[in-house]
Amino acid sequence: MAMMVGIGPFITIPDFLRTMGGPQAMIGWVLGAIVALADGCVWSELAALFPGSGGTYHFFDALFGRAKLGCLLRFLFVWQFLFSAPLEVATGAIGLARYAGFLHPGLAETAWRAEWTMPGLGTWAWQVKNEQLLAIGTMVLITALAYRRIEAAGRLVVILWGGMLLTVVWVIGSALGSFDPRQAFAFPDDAFQFDHRFATGLGAALGIAMYDYLGYFQICYLGDEVADAPRTLPRAILISVVLVAFIYLCLNVSILGVVPWQEVVRSEHIASDVMLKVYGTFGASLITLMIIWTAAASAFAALLGYSRVPYAAARAGHFFQGLAATHKTGDFPHRSLLLVAALAMLACLADLATVIAALLASRILVQFVAQVAAVFYLRTQPELLNRMPFRMRLFPLPALIALVGWLFIFGSAEPRVIAYGIGSLLLGTLVFAAWERRQPASDPTRFETETPIA
Repeated sequence: MAMMVGIGPFITIPDFLRTMGGPQAMIGWVLGAIVALADGCVWSELAALFPGSGGTYHFFDALFGRAKLGCLLRFLFVWQFLFSAPLEVATGAIGLARYAGFLHPGLAETAWRAEWTMPGLGTWAWQVKNEQLLAIGTMVLITALAYRRIEAAGRLVVILWGGMLLTVVWVIGSALGSFDPRQAFAFPDDAFQFDHRFATGLGAALGIAMYDYLGYFQICYLGDEVADAPRTLPRAILISVVLVAFIYLCLNVSILGVVPWQEVVRSEHIASDVMLKVYGTFGASLITLMIIWTAAASAFAALLGYSRVPYAAARAGHFFQGLAATHKTGDFPHRSLLLVAALAMLACLADLATVIAALLASRILVQFVAQVAAVFYLRTQPELLNRMPFRMRLFPLPALIALVGWLFIFGSAEPRVIAYGIGSLLLGTLVFAAWERRQPASDPTRFETETPIA
């Protein structure tokens, strides 16, 4: 839940309402909850049957073993992971820096600028703002906090999670005290014209909603470190989706009841602006500090979980062996953690909208869509059906809902975003072909003629 709520709704609500031009965009939150719950069933079924660290990578490894398809899927997942996961970690730091700008407006100013003139190509400019430097500094601090044993890190997550819940409850409670239902549901005249523009806007709204819901599967990346994993993993996934969906709906409706949606879409720090109207400067400053706390919690939780994926791949011999090392005294994957953290620091130099679009585009096909296909494949294996600790209800309906939802988001994206997602996969496939030719024939990770299932 710390990963799911985090900074997401506090920085994306203006963009979310802008996608459909009014409060009707809240349909996207509801659809997002349905897709997240359906996809959570997919994750739960795989995680309960194949508990272990690594998430999707581990599922592909358990299902397909050293068969060529399994090797390709594992490689492509880790390939895209290094392009998407650090971006998701970075959104917490970027959001933290944006809200810090409410307290210190000077953070929006440029700290450094350089220009290059290229003959025939014009002048190229590069600038770094103070808030970007703050985001990078935040990642340095979060990395230091995560650089410890999982028991200590887990206790710290709970503390951060408590602060996150307090922040959200305060914003919702304060907004409800000044709630105006007529303002909250002031839909434009053309709000429900079911045309191409409505469908495109809904797809964009659903994409933002799913970004905000991301994290319900975070515990799967720590499966080896979870007690009673076959029972704990599905419960954590599904309970988190239900609770966070309720929180998001309350948060959105309560904010719209205080600030007209026309003002919300222009806000850079919407939660602070709401509290400014309700309590004045002191209340706005206090909630800003609490949101900064929440942003740190989300980035910390993301870094903690995602750092285990390259480590799991390297330990199994499917990625660079140097990342399989663990800390001598702390017994945690310190090199993998530092790699993900370093890439997240680089991502802090990009704008938030680009970061969100890129992380979704590079992840949907090879992770979420491929996992749905993996569940259908799993159901064709009778030897596994009798020992599945968790089975989704009404199969295959939840799996189909998840599949349609993810494909709708991907198809509604901008052409350049779609090109980025498909292009990264094609490039990864070429890199895999070159990589596998360099593997010695005696390598235990080489292909098998049969497909072993764990």
